[in-house]
Formats: sequence, structure tokens, C-alpha cells
Amino acid sequence: MQQSNRPRSLLSRLTETVMVGVVRGVFAFSRALGPERSGAIGSALARTFGPLLKAHKTALANIRAAYPHKSEAEVKALAMAAWDNLGRTGGEYPHLGNLFDFDPDSTVPGRTEVDGIEHFLALRDDGKPGIVFSAHLANWELPAICAARFGLDTTAVFRAPNDPAIARVIHEIRSETMGNLEAARQGAAFAMQGALEKNGHLGMLIDQHFTRGVLVDFMGRKALVNPILGKFARNFDCPVHGVRVIRLPNHRFRLQLTPPLDLPRDPDGLINVQGAMQAMTAVVEEWVREYPEQWLWMHRRWRVPAKVETDVQGKVSSP
Repeated sequence: MQQSNRPRSLLSRLTETVMVGVVRGVFAFSRALGPERSGAIGSALARTFGPLLKAHKTALANIRAAYPHKSEAEVKALAMAAWDNLGRTGGEYPHLGNLFDFDPDSTVPGRTEVDGIEHFLALRDDGKPGIVFSAHLANWELPAICAARFGLDTTAVFRAPNDPAIARVIHEIRSETMGNLEAARQGAAFAMQGALEKNGHLGMLIDQHFTRGVLVDFMGRKALVNPILGKFARNFDCPVHGVRVIRLPNHRFRLQLTPPLDLPRDPDGLINVQGAMQAMTAVVEEWVREYPEQWLWMHRRWRVPAKVETDVQGKVSSP
């Protein structure tokens, strides 16, 4: 069915305006509470209501498949820990600007520490384009703030929330704390390419299902991943780094940026797109295996149609 181009109704616009006000009010209340209490409330809400959602069944099924030797009690405990992390991340959102307080010259540790700041600075100063991939681990918004604070010209690619009111308020917060932003939408690839052509950098989460993606192995199962970072790595032959966030005790965080990956190449010396995405996915798997309670298990990550697997197996087995 063709989508209508008619302007939204007055009722629709009024409803969104009211909802924006409500969301801003909730965020203002969260700011007044401070990040620790706000995160704790988010955790309590997620642990209470998360198990009632359909996504909880998805999380349990994903954990069972990834850890077949875990007992049912361990599976449920891991799912609850993942809800705890997701709730805390939501509660911390109004405080993003304050959560990242890393100062390499300070002798007093802050809320956030950075392991591999030299790689951030090298990316900033090498005069070349660069790519940074990440995953939904701990509070995954912090790397974009780190890049902005240290002057790394980065375009963060994000998926806007479905609710327009929440999307507006979240965009306001992101705009205040991060660098360039690009919504994942039709035509976004041109903006992403433009950033690299200007020797800028791209930051993108790669751990969610992409229907038109390339096939990779992830946590012992086949999954589809967006190939766009592999394509850009091939076209620009630029450094590719991974960055993750680790949630530490006492409401602290650690950011870790990897050295540039040595990506596989084809006989012509060009980066192999599928191989590049598999290499990036392997790094993400290592991260998830190390801190499984901090990953977003509720997402339907493994949705590979049988025909896709059959086609790929056929190509591999054919002479």
C-alpha cells in the first residue's frame, strides 16, 4: 500500500506535542534523581516488567542456544541480569553528558575510564577516514560522547525509536553530547560515504539483524549482519576499530578501543566484505562472551531464512 503524503492531522500533532512534554518531564525527574538513583529505578522497572514481555521469551531462547550447557536457573538469572543492564541504561540516558567524565590528566578516577585513548587520538590526528564498530553492551551511547569530547570528527549512525515523542527527546540529548548524527534510513549511505570522503569517521552498532545482510557466524549460529561497514572499508581501505563499553561496580564504566583490525583480503588485495564483517562479528562475540549479562539478548538476532542458508551452503560446496 502506498504511503500517504498528506500532512498529519491536528490531533496527531497535538498528541505528539503532549507526549513530548510528558517524556521531557520524565527525563527532568530522572535528572533530579541523579544517575545512580535514576539507573536503579530503571533497573527495578525492567526487572519487574521485562519478564512479562514477549522479548523475555526471545532472550531466554537466545541464551539457551548460545549456552546449551547452562542450567535453566542460570539461563533465567542471565536474562534478568540483561534486563537489569537495559533498565539502568534507560535510566542513565538523561545523564549521558555527566556519565562521561574521563580526564587523562586527572589523578582522581571519574565515572568513566578509557582503555585505548591513544587509538582515539591516532584516529583523530592521522588525516585519514576511519571506521569504528560497536555493540549493544553496557551503556553503548558513551563512545560517541568520547569521540566528541576528544575532537574526533565522527558521524554516529543510529536507529531512531519508533515513538516520535521519545525519538525527539532522545535526539535532543544526543545532539547536546555527541558529534554528527545520521539516522539509519533510506539514503543514509550517501551521507555516510560523504563523511568518509571528508576524512571523517563512522561509528555504528553492528550486532542486530539486517534482512539484506551478509551471513556470519555469531555465538555458534548463523546470523545476518549489515555489510555497509565492510563495503566502506573495502572502498576506502581505512582503519577499522572496535569499541565497547563495560559496566563496572560502583556505577562506573570502562571504554575499550581495539587496535585497527587486520581484515581479510581477496586475491586482488582488496578487503573482502563478508570476511570483514565476520572479523568484526568475531570481536563482538568475544565481548559478549566476556560480559554476557551486559548484552541485549532480547533482540531477535538470529533470523536467517532457510533459503539463505541453503543458497550459501550450495555456493560453498559447488566447484
